[in-house]
Amino acid sequence: MEAVRAVLPIVCIVLLLSFTIAPISPSILLCFLMGAALLLVGMMLFSAGAEIAMTPMGERVGTAMTRTKKLGIVVVLSFLLGLIITISEPDLQVLAEQVPSVPNIILILSVACGVGVFLVVALLRMLFSIALPPLLVGCYTLVFVLSFFVPREFLAVAFDSGGVTTGPMTVPFIMSLGVGISAIRSDRHAADDSFGLVALSSVGPILAVMILGMIYSPEQSAYAAPSIPEIGDSAELWRLFGEGLPRYVQEIAVSLLPIVLFFLLAQIIVLRLDRRQLLRIGIGLIYTYIGLVLFLTGVNVGFMPAGNYLGQQIASFRYPVILVPVAMVMGYFIVRAEPAVYVLNRQVEEITDGAISAGAMGIGLSVGVSISLGLAMIRVLTGISILWFLIPGYAIALGISFFVPKIYTAIAFDSGGVASGPMTATFLLPLAQGACTALGGNIVTDAFGVVAMVAMTPLITIQVMGLATKLAERRTAKAAEAVAVRFDALDDDAIIEL
Repeated sequence: MEAVRAVLPIVCIVLLLSFTIAPISPSILLCFLMGAALLLVGMMLFSAGAEIAMTPMGERVGTAMTRTKKLGIVVVLSFLLGLIITISEPDLQVLAEQVPSVPNIILILSVACGVGVFLVVALLRMLFSIALPPLLVGCYTLVFVLSFFVPREFLAVAFDSGGVTTGPMTVPFIMSLGVGISAIRSDRHAADDSFGLVALSSVGPILAVMILGMIYSPEQSAYAAPSIPEIGDSAELWRLFGEGLPRYVQEIAVSLLPIVLFFLLAQIIVLRLDRRQLLRIGIGLIYTYIGLVLFLTGVNVGFMPAGNYLGQQIASFRYPVILVPVAMVMGYFIVRAEPAVYVLNRQVEEITDGAISAGAMGIGLSVGVSISLGLAMIRVLTGISILWFLIPGYAIALGISFFVPKIYTAIAFDSGGVASGPMTATFLLPLAQGACTALGGNIVTDAFGVVAMVAMTPLITIQVMGLATKLAERRTAKAAEAVAVRFDALDDDAIIEL
């Protein structure tokens, strides 16, 4: 049901637009609907697989790493995990193909090394109980100082890279890794510190791509628009998806293989799980594999061309400013279809024993992404530099972090990376690119950056939720204290009468 509730609003919005202000061809509409069906089934299977396999794998590996009590082993294994998981992330392949001025393998390895280094930092923070807000302030100060020395053509791509690396492959494993490590600690802040791994791991790719931007020439950058399918009948529709399916069958197999091999090695050396547990994890991995194959086939073959064409049609409308509210409505609903969002919301609810519900998290993320899509489309319409949005946005997010409960800050910065997943890269980014093409803007500087914007605003909305909760608790405590004072002032006879 959750998958249906996530996908159905998107389908309804696209259908409404196609019959009103943004008419699209039957070919594109059929591809979109077929993609939606595959996305629905893929989400259901992936969610089941993440719960059965990816989460237990990450928790057990994290626990085993911590129990060694050898800092050198923790550092080396953390770096290798970050490297392996990032190389396995399908979204990174999409980004790499959009940056032709840098060879794909160099971009992927650089980003993976960035994630590996900052995953080490994140785990050390947990082990030594280092406060998250000052660490984030230092990291993002470095990012924004460096941004003034990076070619303009690389800025948006650099910030986008931080979002695409925290996708459906990375998030379940990294977040459960944090839960596993925190389980070893007995202090009362252990649960709070289990979040924040995704937040810090997102900083590494930004710095890596910025450094690459200073090495490689951005003049060679180009944008290749997705091909618009032309379908004559249902047989051609099946053929189109059938041609795309083998690519993702192979791609996800290659992506999952390093993680599986790492887990098997851990099983042989230290974990030694029984046959029943291994069988359960094996079944979960099959669910994860099939789910991701169907999901990525659906969004890449069906959603990417539809998003691009829809963006062109809306921007060509008599009043192009309508792009802003349309994108905001899309953003509100589309984040619910992100596979990793499901994992985050469930894990937050479990870790906090229901104090932060999955529903509240969903609303906070939806509001944040809605605002971010509105701001992103303003960039497309005006050509304003992304720094005019990111610097104030992160300044607000980091400033609030010193006044809200620790757990809300960690969850907020994790949610930023989680919200910017495959749906953003394959539908919202093409939407912005299509609109930018219709308006005659610069694709590289004006359209790219959508992923970065989506990753930024949840940092503020989730923390505002935490601030509201904190203020409400204070008011409740003051009211209870006032009642207690009045009660103490009463004499014994008055108390008896009460």
